[in-house]
Amino acid sequence: MKRIVVLGSTGSIGVQTLDVVRSLPDSFAVVGLAAGWNHGLLESQLAESSARMAWDRGGGGFRNGARRVSMEDMVTEPDVDLVMVATTGRAGLAPTLAALRAGKQVALANKEVIVMAGELVTETAREHGAALLPVDSEPSAIWQCLRGEELPARKLILTASGGPFRTRPLAEIAGATPDEALAHPTWAMGRKISVDSATLMNKGFEVIECRWLFSVPYERIEVVVHPQSVVHSMVELADGSVKAQLGPPDMRLPIQHALSYPDRLANATLPRFSALDAASLTFEPLDEQRYPCFPLALEAGRLGGTYPAVLSAADEVAVQRFLDGRIGFGDIHAVVAGVLDRHETGGDASLEAVLAADDWARREIGEAVRA
Repeated sequence: MKRIVVLGSTGSIGVQTLDVVRSLPDSFAVVGLAAGWNHGLLESQLAESSARMAWDRGGGGFRNGARRVSMEDMVTEPDVDLVMVATTGRAGLAPTLAALRAGKQVALANKEVIVMAGELVTETAREHGAALLPVDSEPSAIWQCLRGEELPARKLILTASGGPFRTRPLAEIAGATPDEALAHPTWAMGRKISVDSATLMNKGFEVIECRWLFSVPYERIEVVVHPQSVVHSMVELADGSVKAQLGPPDMRLPIQHALSYPDRLANATLPRFSALDAASLTFEPLDEQRYPCFPLALEAGRLGGTYPAVLSAADEVAVQRFLDGRIGFGDIHAVVAGVLDRHETGGDASLEAVLAADDWARREIGEAVRA
């Protein structure tokens, strides 16, 4: 029985994590839950799970008597075995580092954490002997393909669905509405990552993520568009063979893999892949003209230092401004690029430098949008 904490329990990944736990009651027990502002859903989750620790932004008590505990304190409790980091943005960084320092297994669904502080996060995991387990479907697929291989991979091949605007005329993309950007053709996801999937910023984030998780240089990471979202990623091995991880586009599959690691558990509630139903699987080159946020993310990743932290913060704010109707879809790239152009950094990627860069980017993008 693994005792787990779920941070971001009321978001898309958090809810699906609790679905997996619900279907395997003999394997997992929830001991702590943390959320943002959705106090009502959190109360329902606490009542079902009987978790004894909880936190949300609203303050106050919880009906089931759970003890209010900060996320950092929650993840370091001695009886916690695994922490699911399902928050978005900067909020996940401090508890992730705290859990790693405590030697916990950390299932990381918050890609921004490793984008903004990849070197710091991976070094902390190594220093404290903690397991950092990817939950994003594509890094999870890479992780699964690499397991058992002794020689370094020649190449990592990440797949991208292409999002809702893969075939839309280029001239029409800039005027896309939030509802259109949120209508992902294959995945059901949260609002922020859905917009990032429409701009393909998320794929740039995943390249940065894989560079740190698997210690592979950028030039050995390739991205191809795969509209069916069945092949979640591939690895070219030392001898030229290619391994791929396939499955239906359902986040509960990589979530369960991270929760149950190093084992695989049978779960009749999860969907199964059918080769006959899949019909044909196709691959296309990534058109950077259609997705300018993708090369922008790669550039920030290669520059290193605190540029990725600025990228992550600026994108988070720009996406929210778009969802709030304050900027257009086509403005997301321009606003983020402008903030990156104005950033100056050395090679310092310490926690203090990362947080300072994050703060600066949020202030800077606020000024840019108001102007």
